[in-house]
This record gives sequence, structure tokens and C-alpha cells, in this order.
Amino acid sequence: MNIRALDHVALHVADVARSTAFYANVLLLQQLPRPAFDFPGAWFRLGTCQELHLLGHRQEPVFSSPRGTHFALEIENIDAWAAHLQAQKATFRPPKARPDGNLQIFVIDPDGHWVELVAYTATS
Repeated sequence: MNIRALDHVALHVADVARSTAFYANVLLLQQLPRPAFDFPGAWFRLGTCQELHLLGHRQEPVFSSPRGTHFALEIENIDAWAAHLQAQKATFRPPKARPDGNLQIFVIDPDGHWVELVAYTATS
């Protein structure tokens, strides 16, 4: 028995339309068709085969922070991403080098979920 891959990440959101706009326009994720569940939501492609599932009707508080609960997406060209996030008026922390030399940006979604964008630039 083994785990083959991470299939999806699910986040509860208060307003599916607002969160859909954020993930489509700010993080530039491709929206996917979603089965006709009996609750609101939206699905997005993450990388080549993983997905992000937004689940509507969040009523509980979000406990997320850059050093706590978050998820990370690998990116290229961190400077272009920083400029894009600035143009989108997103709330984010500017690019910073991690101790391993790779670069990261943290951006927060409308519900308070932090997302790390990481550019692997170090050769070690």
C-alpha cells in the first residue's frame, strides 16, 4: 500500500463568487467543471493534476498564517508575480529569500487563507 499523490486541497469559503474571482484573477488558476453537489463551490487546477476545491458556506473562523496552516504553489519569475499581485491590489508579503535560498511570497485570500508562492532558484 502506498499513497500515489496529493489529489486536492479543500478550503471552506464564505462567498464562493468572491473566492472564485480571487483564485481565477489573482492566482491565475484554471477553473474546472464541478459535479452538481448540493452545496456551492468551485474547483481549480493546481499544477498538472492536483486540484483546489472551494466549499461554500464557511461559518467557522479561518486559522491560517505563513508559519502555520497554508499551502504552497511552485511558481516561476517571482518578480513578475509580485508585480501582478501589486496590480491586482492583493494583500501579500513581498518576495523574501528563505534560509535555503529559494524565494517566496505569501498572499492572503478573501477568507484569510494564506497561500505561499515559491520560486525554486537555489541550486543546492
